[in-house]
Amino acid sequence: MMHGRVIRPQSAGAKLLSVDETSIKAIPQVRIVRQRNFVGVVAKDEWAAIRAARELKVQWEEMPGPIGNAGLEKYLREGSVERDETVLTRGDSKSAMAAASKQLSATYFWPNQSHGSIGPSCAVADVHDGAMTIWSSSQGPHGLKGNLAKIYGIPEAKTHVVYLDGAGCYGSNGNDDVAADAVFLSKAVGAPVRVQWMRHDEHGWDPKGPQQLLDLRAGIDVEGRITAWETEMWLPVSKPGARPLLTPDAAGIPQDHGQNSGLLSQNADPPYGATNVRVTAHWLKDTPIRPSNLRAPGKIANVFAVESFVDQIAASAGMDPVAYRLRSMTDPRAIAVVKRTTELFGWQERKSPNPAPAEGTIKIGRGFAYARYKQAENYVAIAMEVAVDTATGKVTPRRVVCSHDCGLIVNPEALKNQIEGCILQTLSRALHEEVKFDRGRVTSLDWASYPILTMPEAPTVEVALINHPEEPLYGAGEAAAAPVAGALANAIFDATGAVLRVAPFIAERVKAAIV
Repeated sequence: MMHGRVIRPQSAGAKLLSVDETSIKAIPQVRIVRQRNFVGVVAKDEWAAIRAARELKVQWEEMPGPIGNAGLEKYLREGSVERDETVLTRGDSKSAMAAASKQLSATYFWPNQSHGSIGPSCAVADVHDGAMTIWSSSQGPHGLKGNLAKIYGIPEAKTHVVYLDGAGCYGSNGNDDVAADAVFLSKAVGAPVRVQWMRHDEHGWDPKGPQQLLDLRAGIDVEGRITAWETEMWLPVSKPGARPLLTPDAAGIPQDHGQNSGLLSQNADPPYGATNVRVTAHWLKDTPIRPSNLRAPGKIANVFAVESFVDQIAASAGMDPVAYRLRSMTDPRAIAVVKRTTELFGWQERKSPNPAPAEGTIKIGRGFAYARYKQAENYVAIAMEVAVDTATGKVTPRRVVCSHDCGLIVNPEALKNQIEGCILQTLSRALHEEVKFDRGRVTSLDWASYPILTMPEAPTVEVALINHPEEPLYGAGEAAAAPVAGALANAIFDATGAVLRVAPFIAERVKAAIV
């Protein structure tokens, strides 16, 4: 078996100008594979392939992107819209908003995020005699099989994808791309080729969870009830077909250019009895970073915005945030998860922010958030306690309580594991994770520039399962992720009075928000 590496430019649209092979003459048995803007190396020894990829002198004409992450919000708001979609309309939000006693508005932003797979992607491909076999991890091995067969012109009947466990990603990370790398190189050299990405490949080139920008408006009556609600979103367009893979694009091989991001507009409306609601999505033609589905796509950002905004409405009404929600809820299963969570948490009714004095520079807060996943599936409620160091802005989640109703429960221990994983991963995303990029490339290429939650940061997590054996069962791999960021933001608000509308809630951002 041969070992391969792909040499990629800084920017996705760069053009290959030259390759100087003299720089790797001292490395034995290395073969260079070139086609259009693709450059790869293949060697019998993995270290030889790594050395050759590092030392090969390749000159590119870089093609700068439209914006870096620092200007992303402005770029989205002013971007070219492919289509506008009315996601939901109920009643007459415009008239109700105009007639409201009070109007509130806020803007929320969720950044691009990496899948953050601990191990980089890896695949082996063997292409010979008009057939190919690929050993790879993938979220969708059947779809990968059909896509690779179409791209490389080999019948599906002669294409085989053997699934192997890879590093976790909860969506589509670099697995499909590395499989396409391996197929291309194997086809070029006529031998099995193993391609192992490096850390900078995974962080730099995996497709990212997409950015989301939301404007929220609410009309409130004299009793503080929501009489009108409007959500306006700017999202990367959802295109049919498979997500474009890196190597075929570089090599000039035709392929579909889908994006698979059509779930981003779900849960953008409040589940709290508003009779006049309008949710609009502006689907943008272009996005600076190649998007991908990432765990609970769209719902984490949307529920963060909705639940944070509801807490602000409750505060303006002078009400406890849980009591505010409960007075307009009618679904008994929704009410049950809310009450079960607050009972376990020991929630004491009061309005936010917390009037208790600080313990030195440390202020303690509690936050709550609720979601029915996709407004049609699991019911989840989360309460959270955090400590905020007002001198530094550092946020430390201490305790999380979650009640979860997914209908019939089959395996309670596995279900709890999924829920705990949802909570901890989303805490990582809400506290730390943001892909940084400039007009040329992704710059957050390691764990220092793209940190994730560490074990000492993990809070105590308590999970209460509510079983409904008479109801259909739903999966639990995503639902508990949806309300985490909202509960965290609300806990920070309760502790400090600081309202955070941009994720992640890094210390510098929190400190700047504290009045």
